[in-house]
Amino acid sequence: MSSENDTEKKSDESHAHHPSYVKIWAILVVLLGLSVAGPHLGIEIITLITAFGIAVVKAYLVAKHFMHVNLEKRYVVYLIATCLGFMGLLYAGVAPDVMRHSGRNWHNLAAQDEVKRAIAEHAHHPKE
Repeated sequence: MSSENDTEKKSDESHAHHPSYVKIWAILVVLLGLSVAGPHLGIEIITLITAFGIAVVKAYLVAKHFMHVNLEKRYVVYLIATCLGFMGLLYAGVAPDVMRHSGRNWHNLAAQDEVKRAIAEHAHHPKE
């Protein structure tokens, strides 16, 4: 009889520490709405905050509550941080070439044409 009570206590204690997944989901949906609505305001700094700031918060919530990274051993967190660091290093290494419209042996004509088209359109319809 005592083993059944012990089992019930352990299961009740383990469930007491789990977050409400519906509550976390609702927070994620609200943050999604904010990140979608941000660019419609037309304010560049608000767009950047909603695009990147909210994305970081949402990624943290998913990693903590749904992937349970906070419950893993410490080396898993270090491994994830190392992977993110390598991803940033890769981006820093290729971004100077990818974000340019021409190089030593290549030209991105589509990007150059799009820049010319956007400048011409902006000249005809300046922002107020």
